[in-house]
Amino acid sequence: MLKISTIDTPIQRTLVVEGKLISPWTTELRTAFDNAKRDAKGRELFVDLKNLTMIGQEGEDLLVELMNEGAKFRCCGVFTRQVMRQVARGRAHRGHRATQ
Repeated sequence: MLKISTIDTPIQRTLVVEGKLISPWTTELRTAFDNAKRDAKGRELFVDLKNLTMIGQEGEDLLVELMNEGAKFRCCGVFTRQVMRQVARGRAHRGHRATQ
C-alpha cells in the first residue's frame, strides 16, 4: 500500500510518500508528481521519503526519473538514505556510460 499526501506552502510543494514504493504503486507516485509539478506555480517541488518502508526496483527507477526531472528529496533514517545513495550512484553510473 502507498499513501501520498501533498503539503503546500507559498514557496514549496511537498509530496509525502508513505508505505511501499513497489509496482503497481509506482504509477501512483508518477501521476502525483506530474500533477504536482504542473500545478507548482513556481514553487520548489520536494518528495519526502522518510516514511517509506520498502522500495522495489521499479521504485528506484522512478526515483531516478524524478531526480532527472528536478525533484528534490527529503529522507531520514538509514534505510531511505542508503537507497537514495544507491539511486544517485546508479544515476551517475548510467550517465557516465551514456557519455562513453
